[in-house]
Amino acid sequence: MNKSYIIKEIYSGMRIDRWLRNKIISLPQSLIEKSLRKGKIKVNIKKVSSSYKLKTGDKINFFNFSFETNKYKQINKKFSPTAKLLKVHENRIIEDNDDFIVIDKSPGVPVQGGTKSKKNLIDILASSNLFKDTKPFPVHRLDKETSGIMIISKNHNSARLFTSLFRLRKIHKTYLAVCHGHISKKKGELKNDLITFENDKKKIEKAITYYKVLSETTSTSFLELKPVTGRKHQLRKQLTLINNPIVGDKKYIHSSKKNKSEKNLMLHAYSLKFYINDKKFFYKASPPKAFNRYLEKKNLIF
Repeated sequence: MNKSYIIKEIYSGMRIDRWLRNKIISLPQSLIEKSLRKGKIKVNIKKVSSSYKLKTGDKINFFNFSFETNKYKQINKKFSPTAKLLKVHENRIIEDNDDFIVIDKSPGVPVQGGTKSKKNLIDILASSNLFKDTKPFPVHRLDKETSGIMIISKNHNSARLFTSLFRLRKIHKTYLAVCHGHISKKKGELKNDLITFENDKKKIEKAITYYKVLSETTSTSFLELKPVTGRKHQLRKQLTLINNPIVGDKKYIHSSKKNKSEKNLMLHAYSLKFYINDKKFFYKASPPKAFNRYLEKKNLIF
């Protein structure tokens, strides 16, 4: 079957292989590259590689290409929020402009859907009029149980800019956390080589976080955390490594702390600061009610 598509501005700068998977059909990378190499997929009637970055107005031509999805793709329906749920999340938006929004994410809501959870922030926002002529582009992550500040881009150029700023460590984040135990040094640096596994391959990444003890009791510490690097589960892993796991963490916690663990994860993305064209952007979000109740319960001062 022959078809053609014209690239809209929101996809400008996106690799063609990623566009194909997101927009057309979920093919294995090897088949995408084979189709490009054999000229079944061309850009402006020319062969391109899988790394080609699309431009606004590019014409994608398909020649004798099978668009049958059953062979390759398991179709996942997007989560459709109720009007009430959509309104709840729209009310949590702190900033809204032509390029991005900043939202105070609720705890317990994953950023994107998965096999265990259909309800997710991206599908909820995609139903909002704020993304009527585009779609939400997540540029960083918060764990499902972590609350607080998140940036969601409205177009690919904005997403690319924020991705670059995060990679260059020019976006400065501050978290608040309550952890088990007492930390003798009230201010300092956590530096670790964190181990992760990708496709059964061991990966070691350096992680750096600056911390400050804001308040404490004999059994609990309230911390301000400023991560320099952005590794997966970085703060949760680093605090566990010093025997001070975050309260409510069911994954990274020593067996001796499990009975003391609260239901809610006491980790909150409190503030975020960055510059674009010498203009300063600063946002912050107060911790959720459960977080504040726990501080009061433990007589921890914010």
